[in-house]
Amino acid sequence: MLEEEPVSLAEAPTRSLNMIEAINEALDIMLAHDPDVVIMGEDVGYFGGVFRATAGLQKKYGKTRVFDTPISECGIIGVAVGMGAYGLRPVPEIQFADYIYPGLDQLVSEAARMRYRSAGQFIAPLTVRSPFGGGIFGGQTHSQSPEALFTHVAGLKTVVPSTPHDAKGLLIAAIEDNDPVIFFEPKRIYNGPFDGYYDRPSKTWKGHPGGEVPEGYYTIPLGKARVVREGSAMTVLAYGTMIHVAAAVLEEKGIDAEIIDLRTLVPIDIETVEKSVEKTGKCLVIHEATRTSGFGAELAALVQERCFYHLEAPVERVTGFDTPYPHSLEWAYFPGPVRIGEAIDRLMED
Repeated sequence: MLEEEPVSLAEAPTRSLNMIEAINEALDIMLAHDPDVVIMGEDVGYFGGVFRATAGLQKKYGKTRVFDTPISECGIIGVAVGMGAYGLRPVPEIQFADYIYPGLDQLVSEAARMRYRSAGQFIAPLTVRSPFGGGIFGGQTHSQSPEALFTHVAGLKTVVPSTPHDAKGLLIAAIEDNDPVIFFEPKRIYNGPFDGYYDRPSKTWKGHPGGEVPEGYYTIPLGKARVVREGSAMTVLAYGTMIHVAAAVLEEKGIDAEIIDLRTLVPIDIETVEKSVEKTGKCLVIHEATRTSGFGAELAALVQERCFYHLEAPVERVTGFDTPYPHSLEWAYFPGPVRIGEAIDRLMED
């Protein structure tokens, strides 16, 4: 934990940053203030990461604090688990979420159970950062959204930011947390949102800063959702890139919907979800991952269990398809204006 008081977000000076810059700033702050924080992963050191999220940090803090690893995801996470038990706060980067599977056993069987198996004698305070989702034409091995696998594992926390402001505050909170956190970063909006949020980016698009980010140290509590905008027609539950997609479609259709950015999938802020659905009576869930056993199924179940007597229509889901990730049809795979619009129309008709 930092000894200094968090900045007052209402009064702090801000800078316009994209998500990559905000993540880099969060890592810089934690390296500076906590000597137990170390960053590790493939190409995170001298090169600064494939997306440049760790650029300049090895030069500033040295090769013992920010260091490259072999191409071995099971080794990266396994070593991080041991570091955490020893007393460090490792922040391993898995270069793409698609490559996290070799380290799944270490996360599920070791990190997630460390506190319970040792009766609190040891903890695993590691934060596994990884870019996830599509949007960069990465094909089947650089575009997956595996968040549901980790939300199923008791003992792991799963976080997905949707803005630079949240990415910085949530990442600092995750690194300070005494339990293992999976921190998925939506790479489609790494460099700032593109026009329309749901159309294929133009060849001339070069990205732009994504928002105002407070300077200095601040945290956003894990397990607290954000009401992106208030409304009464329906509740839209989403996270990551899909927050921007949903907002653009709803604005285009002129629907007075309430948009909830979950931010943390586990632990989920079910109170905010429940309060919203009780007010609107309708619920639309949007995520990029495949439909079957996706996190949207859990959201739909929770809403049905807790808000059944308030619902005026069945919960709608708009997701990716139950297919291998289609490289050439990437933009048809994403939930976009057509499929989201159809779901909105069905809800409005009921």
